[in-house]
Amino acid sequence: MSKKIFSSKEIQLLSINPYVKSISPKGITYSEEFKELFIAQYEKGKFPSDIFREYGLDPEVVGERRINSASKRWREAYRKNGAMGLRDTRPGNSGRPSDRELSIEEKYKKLQAELNLVKAENELLKKIRLEERRMKKK
Repeated sequence: MSKKIFSSKEIQLLSINPYVKSISPKGITYSEEFKELFIAQYEKGKFPSDIFREYGLDPEVVGERRINSASKRWREAYRKNGAMGLRDTRPGNSGRPSDRELSIEEKYKKLQAELNLVKAENELLKKIRLEERRMKKK
C-alpha cells in the first residue's frame, strides 16, 4: 500500500470521479469499468499515468507508486483470469469474522451450508475409497 495519505480536499476531488468506487484517506477503489478501460488503453500502448490522467485521475493526486502498483496488479489479474480477474471480490468475502451477532436465520443458513459441505466431503471420500478398492482388486 502506498504511504501517501489523501487529504480531505483530495478525497472530495477524487470521490466525484465516476471511475472511483470508494476512497478513504489511505486507499482508493476503482470501478470495474475503469479497470477494463485501463487494460484496453494499456494494450494499445498508452502509459499508466497517461491513462489515469485521461480519465480524470490526476497522477499528482493519486501518486505514481499507487498507479504503478495498481497497473501491475490489474495486468496480472487480467492475464490470469481475463475480465473476471478485474472484479472486486471483497464485498461479502473479506475473510474476517463478523463482529456482529448473527440472527437465528443467519446461523441456520451458515450451519446448513457447513452441513452441505461435510456431506459433499463424505461423498467424495466414499468415491475415493471405492475407487481405491477397485484398483487393489485389479
